[in-house]
Amino acid sequence: MAGRFLNLFKPLARILPEIKVPGRKVGFNEKLFWTAIVLIIYLVMAEVSLFGIPSDQTDNFGALRVIFASNRGTLMELGIGPIVTSGLILQLLVGSSIIQANMSDHGDRGLFTVASKFFSILLTGVQAAAYIISGMYGVIPTTTTIIIFTQLLGAGIIVMLMDELVQKGWGLGSGISLFIMAGVAQNILWQTFNPGTGLFVGSLSLFFNGQQTINDWILGAGAYPSLIGFIATIGAFVVIIYLEGIRIELPMTYAGYKGFRSRYPIKLLYVSNLPVIFASALFANVYFFTQLLWSTQGQPAPGTNILFQITGDYNATEAGIQAVGGLAYFVTPPNTLQGVVAEPLRAAIYLVILVAFCAVFSLIWLEVGGLGASKVAQQLMDSGMQIPGYRRSSKPIEAILKRYIPIVTVLGGIIVGLVAGVADFLGVFGSGTGILLSVGIIYQYYELLMRERAAEMFPAFRRILGE
Repeated sequence: MAGRFLNLFKPLARILPEIKVPGRKVGFNEKLFWTAIVLIIYLVMAEVSLFGIPSDQTDNFGALRVIFASNRGTLMELGIGPIVTSGLILQLLVGSSIIQANMSDHGDRGLFTVASKFFSILLTGVQAAAYIISGMYGVIPTTTTIIIFTQLLGAGIIVMLMDELVQKGWGLGSGISLFIMAGVAQNILWQTFNPGTGLFVGSLSLFFNGQQTINDWILGAGAYPSLIGFIATIGAFVVIIYLEGIRIELPMTYAGYKGFRSRYPIKLLYVSNLPVIFASALFANVYFFTQLLWSTQGQPAPGTNILFQITGDYNATEAGIQAVGGLAYFVTPPNTLQGVVAEPLRAAIYLVILVAFCAVFSLIWLEVGGLGASKVAQQLMDSGMQIPGYRRSSKPIEAILKRYIPIVTVLGGIIVGLVAGVADFLGVFGSGTGILLSVGIIYQYYELLMRERAAEMFPAFRRILGE
């Protein structure tokens, strides 16, 4: 049963907005319809400008927006940041047993969802207020401040409900994954074909007109993407697709059908892209809150305050605010080869921190997400599956799964961290983390679509698939 902490959220279950679980079977085409509706609403919100803000503001969090599926100066200013951050905090607390919760218990899982929604709304308000207080929108009247805050809070609640709508069975997959995928795709297309800064019609035309050198075009110059970044983007897609296909397959039989043989796949990227989402969300919040603290303390010059030398030292220039020291400096990567060569220590520390956190979050999610050997073994048993040559019990299945799952989990976390970090160093379009997430999400949607279609065409497979 839930611990005392989660019990505090029982009264909120009646107050917080909620999407009801469908009381009937939702067909495949209907799921596609609701998924498309949610995606269209997100894309519209990402283009609708916030009322009351100046149009000439610099974007200090540009590199981090891909992770949070946000867009500067629009209703999607905060994106999925509050949702991911609240989920990250609660999962860490549950994974470390600071909060007692049995995620296999329906009641505990329900209270965990209520707590996640409460903290999502709370963090939406906190981040909206922090954006305004830090002066991100300049000096604005009190009335305008209230209007901007209300818009951000309302948009955050809508995003939360759209995610819940998709996850509760009305759509396919999860809203968070859908928004990230759409944001990354939009970012890559914009960097590739934008007439102002795109590789082909922007940077390439400058090269042909003699406005930049061959080195600038190949390695990148200023705001323009590079040829190396374009090639690295294609290479990153190929590498990640290959990694997604690597798996160990355990032979299984189905007790309900004599002679029926199947295989249970254990993927190399067993916990998928979740570790890099959590690690990137953590780094983004470190960057955001240290910059907020630095801004509210008068923006001291770099190297003049010991606190900011530890947490995050920043420098304000005409190009925007940049981290130049402290923790915030080491959790943001140099995004070009020139940057890596100029700051090798920063690049090395960033990569080590990213890989370490991805490995740790992989292990945490193994238990929090119900992907551990014991739970998977029980799920296979409940669906009628067993390993040939062993008696029908969860114990032998669990023993075999324990040989592979913990090792694959840590190895997968390390690999996704390395891929995301190295891709960032090469200046890929949409960021290394963004490409890793988008490929993983597309692959998950492909598998989900195939499974949904098979289950609808052959209802008997639902039991085999554990549905």
